[in-house]
Amino acid sequence: MSRIKARFEALKAQSRGALIPYLQAFDPDLGTSLALLKGMPAAGADLIEIGVPFSDPSADGPTIQQAALRGLKAGATLAGVLEMVRAFREDDNETPIILMGYLNPIDSYGPARFCTDAAEAGVDGLIIVDLPKEESDLLAEDAKRCGLDIIQLVAPNTPDARLPLLLDDASGFIYYVSITGITGTRTASADELAAALPRLRAVSPLPVAIGFGIRTPEQAAQAASVGDAAVVASALIATLATTLEDGKATATTVPKVLGQLAEIAHAVRAR
Repeated sequence: MSRIKARFEALKAQSRGALIPYLQAFDPDLGTSLALLKGMPAAGADLIEIGVPFSDPSADGPTIQQAALRGLKAGATLAGVLEMVRAFREDDNETPIILMGYLNPIDSYGPARFCTDAAEAGVDGLIIVDLPKEESDLLAEDAKRCGLDIIQLVAPNTPDARLPLLLDDASGFIYYVSITGITGTRTASADELAAALPRLRAVSPLPVAIGFGIRTPEQAAQAASVGDAAVVASALIATLATTLEDGKATATTVPKVLGQLAEIAHAVRAR
């Protein structure tokens, strides 16, 4: 059983939703982002999403765009991100790790080699924002061979007729992009989320993680109770950015971000 499936089944037995925090690799430097990664499980992360810095992150809002630029400036590469995951796995072999990014770096790396190296490093799932279902054969066979879940994205404006195509062989979980637009902007209402989930449940038994626009503990708790998980990204990155001096980490960077994560985790678990 994959780490992702095992974690969602364990949380289902506890009758609670998951919290999935996001961090941008190498933001603002490798040491700081690795410290955040290693500290997230104890702060309440159930699964962790790692952003792979890319120069043209078209799905992301200004907050994550700036984080990606900081990561690139710090020397981030796809191979470097895999080394970061490998370092995390030295101490944690249980928490699922999902890489979120764009196709270009993977295509340049070589899809087959990437899947092999990612699995060996300890990656469990992939979210490739700009990989349409019609072209997923670029990765699908190698990902399956290596036991990697390719997480499918579904948006509010995804037609019902398209859902079976997207989800017929999906694995891991469904990532529900709760708003139309970029990350870190508005937040979907409870009514919008409640109306959206039944059409996904009708097509797939996979857990549904709700992301984009979730910024507060209350919003995360709501999303994790309507769906099966809440993804919190821009809010954590924004807090990180406030701690930087001249673009560099300070003594408050790691504790402030992990403290915020702990507050969100408390709300999710209390709900």
